[in-house]
Amino acid sequence: MNNKEENIKLSKKQLHEYRRLVFINFFRKRLVFMGFVVTMILAVIAVIAPYIAPYDIYDIDVMNKLKAPGHVHIFGTDNLGRDILSRTLYGTRISMTVGLATAAITFMCGTMLGIAAGYVKFLDNIIMRVCEGLMAIPPILMAIALVAALGASVQNVIIALSIVYIPTVARVSRASTISVCELTYIEAARAEGAEPLRIVLRHILPNIISPVIVQVTYIFASSIIIEAALSFLGAGVPQPAPSLGNMLYEAKSYIYNAWWMTIFPGVFMICTVLGLNLFGDGLRDILDPMSN
Repeated sequence: MNNKEENIKLSKKQLHEYRRLVFINFFRKRLVFMGFVVTMILAVIAVIAPYIAPYDIYDIDVMNKLKAPGHVHIFGTDNLGRDILSRTLYGTRISMTVGLATAAITFMCGTMLGIAAGYVKFLDNIIMRVCEGLMAIPPILMAIALVAALGASVQNVIIALSIVYIPTVARVSRASTISVCELTYIEAARAEGAEPLRIVLRHILPNIISPVIVQVTYIFASSIIIEAALSFLGAGVPQPAPSLGNMLYEAKSYIYNAWWMTIFPGVFMICTVLGLNLFGDGLRDILDPMSN
């Protein structure tokens, strides 16, 4: 009994030391740290946008349309006289919401489908053939078709993007599940009579979560880009609600005489996607070191 308690204490100490080293290594990488900081700043901006936006995003002031950036309107105004700073803050909020919701849904659904395909053999062909069929269609075309069928709204954009990216997460989850199922302790758990649900929750899920999380961070960034592309094409977030994509769509007609309508939403989008990608690279290096 004493030896068992000592082993438990030792394993807990090793786990604590491992987590401490992961934390230190994560913040030693400057690009990763920069990506984390940028992502957190933009996330905070998205949360507090209603409180820091200087103007109402729907206020139209045609007397002050296409005003250049100044002390009254820091980012200038658009073709209807609306404050671009306020709309950019809200646009970041909507784009981040779409990306986060898509990442969460694909994480949950894709992980469950991948585990089912990797652990239950007769489901493997069914699930994977459906996933391969969906992945054969380019993501942007699939998203456009789904939004056209469902109708343009924030909720439908999230549903469409989730359907597009669930197969990607399912494939990663399935591959990891198959690898874990071949390990000795899984066979030992089966030999002891452990129920399949217990094996999945206690042994498989904790060991496949790292590569899935890494994949989801890239899906987060990709969802923001696809949402912007849909909105730019008029099939995403409907007007007058601002998103970074439909703000760029509005700005394309004024790119030569009102550059600020393009620059500021574009910079926010670039920073968001760049921060998420750098953060994802750091997570990959730390959580999935074999991929390097």
